[in-house]
Amino acid sequence: MQIKIDLKIFAIILIFLITKNIGIYAILMFFALIHELGHLLCGICLGFKPKSIGIIPYGFNLGFEIKCQDYNKKIKKGNLLCLKKMLIALAGPITNIICIFIIILSKEKLDIYNYQNAIYANILLILFNLIPIYPLDGGRILQEVLHITIGLRQSYNITKTITNINIIILTAIASILILYYKNIAIFLVIIYLWSLVYKCNKEYNIKEKLYKKIEEINKKEIKTVSNI
Repeated sequence: MQIKIDLKIFAIILIFLITKNIGIYAILMFFALIHELGHLLCGICLGFKPKSIGIIPYGFNLGFEIKCQDYNKKIKKGNLLCLKKMLIALAGPITNIICIFIIILSKEKLDIYNYQNAIYANILLILFNLIPIYPLDGGRILQEVLHITIGLRQSYNITKTITNINIIILTAIASILILYYKNIAIFLVIIYLWSLVYKCNKEYNIKEKLYKKIEEINKKEIKTVSNI
């Protein structure tokens, strides 16, 4: 399994060190790792083999090898792979919910500072990852649901539109929070999230161009056949 490290993580660590918030960042990254282990365990249970894990500024990113036979098992306008991807995406937030219950049960063994930060870190990871913005878990779930119900191409277009709307709304909310709390971490999260959305939008645009080229080729073939 490949291990990839996003070098921007060192800049983020430096910023948290300077702002004296490295303890909070460490707690957040610890539970982000637990979150990703939830994805990993679910993927293995569903028969996937882990391909890569990436260490990124605000968590981890896991990749699986996809089995060809999952493409061949149809579910409405999608396939079995869609359902498995949805379950894997849900596994992360569910893992954080389990963590919250474990922390509550262990309350007496923790000091109030670590107890509160652990609870807040897991709640933040749950809420953040379930936002319907691709490539967050919520965005992945949305795309797979749309794939099953209306087809792959439309799922790309609608997911892209919803993602763009939500990132703008989230940025507006984050701007208010930055002014109120004067927390640079919120600003860094939004900037990083915009970079992910920008990258995904480029991928969506490339896929849409391919669909249009295929349509043009099919139209030409139909016209050629009709002229014979």
